[in-house]
Amino acid sequence: MPTNQWQKGHHNAQHYGTILLQSFLPLRRFPFPKSLYAVEDVLRYFVLLNRDATILDFFAGSGTTAHAVMRLNKQDGGRRQCISVTNNEVAASEQTDLRESQLRPGDADWEQWGICDYITKPRIRAAITGRTPDGAPIKGDYKFTDEFSMAEGFAANAEFFTLTYETPRAVDHNKAFARIAPLLWMRAGSTGARIDTVPDSGWEIAQTYGLLTDMDQAEVFAGGCAAVEGLRIAYVVTNDDRRFEAVCRLLPDGVEAVRLYESYLTNFAFESGGGEE
Repeated sequence: MPTNQWQKGHHNAQHYGTILLQSFLPLRRFPFPKSLYAVEDVLRYFVLLNRDATILDFFAGSGTTAHAVMRLNKQDGGRRQCISVTNNEVAASEQTDLRESQLRPGDADWEQWGICDYITKPRIRAAITGRTPDGAPIKGDYKFTDEFSMAEGFAANAEFFTLTYETPRAVDHNKAFARIAPLLWMRAGSTGARIDTVPDSGWEIAQTYGLLTDMDQAEVFAGGCAAVEGLRIAYVVTNDDRRFEAVCRLLPDGVEAVRLYESYLTNFAFESGGGEE
């Protein structure tokens, strides 16, 4: 059982946080990264027996949590996922020089120094590939629970998304599908293929979800959904309540129907008094 304090050598943040990170990102610095093995031990208490767990790290920092999830998966063959969220803030000490160079937040030459682009994403890439951003094999070995060369990397994959702001009108008129497509895929479990464009046929089905954009194809779509084992969600694009309900009745048991774009838009609407903000 965990105690109020841990005094374990492999939890040393200097050796297994700062110095370890320097092996992955030479010449790049991040203030006070946690020990990789301390985070791994914390996660083990909660997800050791759940090999399909999803871990949300809403303040990802240098990416230690995602790195630790990879180690756990390697140890037991798990398929745990990690969703890492961070801003791309530039350190205050660097902002002055950037502003003197007439750069501002949003400029590519500014954003490249932000925490996400400069530290988090490169660290996760390096952990997976076993190579530094310059392409050199990472020096050193992982220790403790399992020991192997860091240059081996992991049998893992990662994808990076940038949060944007879309107008409700563009979303409602099906003009922003490519930009919200990753969210639909994540909502369905972030596994398998992703539907990135509006299908010409009026419907499409991936491994875990389907998309119906032409209501005249509802019966064919429902039949396709029934043929896919493990399908979780059917996204239906319609503003007509009755037609949406009719599609719901056609879908096989166990498939959740989600109405687009009404469901998507209301997820991000905040009630305040008598109206919406």
